[in-house]
Amino acid sequence: MLELDDIAIPQPAEDEVLIKVYASSVNPVDQKIFAGKSQEKFPTKFPLTIGWDVSGVIEQVGNKVRNFGIGDEVYGRPYPTKNGAFAEYVVIKADQISFKPRSIDHLNAAAIPLSGLTAWQGLFKYGQLQKDQKVLIHAASGGVGSFAVQFSKWKGAYVIGTGGAENLAFIKQLGADEAVDYKNERFEERVQDADLVFDLIGGDTQRRSLQVLKEGGRLITTVKPEYQDEAKERNIHLEGFTAQSYTEDLKQMAALVDEGMISPVVSGVMGLEDAKQAEILNSKGNTRGKIVIKVV
Repeated sequence: MLELDDIAIPQPAEDEVLIKVYASSVNPVDQKIFAGKSQEKFPTKFPLTIGWDVSGVIEQVGNKVRNFGIGDEVYGRPYPTKNGAFAEYVVIKADQISFKPRSIDHLNAAAIPLSGLTAWQGLFKYGQLQKDQKVLIHAASGGVGSFAVQFSKWKGAYVIGTGGAENLAFIKQLGADEAVDYKNERFEERVQDADLVFDLIGGDTQRRSLQVLKEGGRLITTVKPEYQDEAKERNIHLEGFTAQSYTEDLKQMAALVDEGMISPVVSGVMGLEDAKQAEILNSKGNTRGKIVIKVV
């Protein structure tokens, strides 16, 4: 159960910084963690402060931190097994943050880290997406998907996104060349010879996605890779991953924001006292982009 409580201000270790939190945001992993469904992936002890995005200002630095100083505006993703950013203060390792984008405020910056890192690493580190390749992105209107569409178009790929009928126009606005209504269309009948499928759903969607890939294609998933035998039969690389908070990736994303190439999608802003309601809204699964938690 999610509850507000008073806790002591954490103190940074020698390789950490103390951040005064201005904003955080809601992610699907929140519900999995506090429901105890991610213990294998993220072994956690309770009570635990959630919130795996942060944008704020550094108030203290550990004695081994050299790249940041007090007063710096930064953003990043706290590690999910440690206390997160649904709080006034959070400590985080200095190699897991970067300077926030200069052109946007903390509310928008807080919508980027976890979703942006997941999309960036899924497409480019694991998916090896290149210019002129074809990519199918599932759940393209959500937090991760909305970044994945924008990153793919920036790279020069041909982009197809799946979503509900109410989100098809929005997916096209993000830059997708095609948008498929997953409830009323079979995406495997619309898409052929894709180089990459970015799967945020799993299950039957993952299985059917094998049909749309060309031989030698890649299916990268944020959930369990369930169909390895079928993938091998089709000469498809199937791999699951968990995004990590790397300074260089955060820096590259911030540069794209400041250059006007991508924009975070914020569907709503709620106060820290309303975090429980924000989590309930997000759990319904039809949020465009991110719900942001305003702390300051």
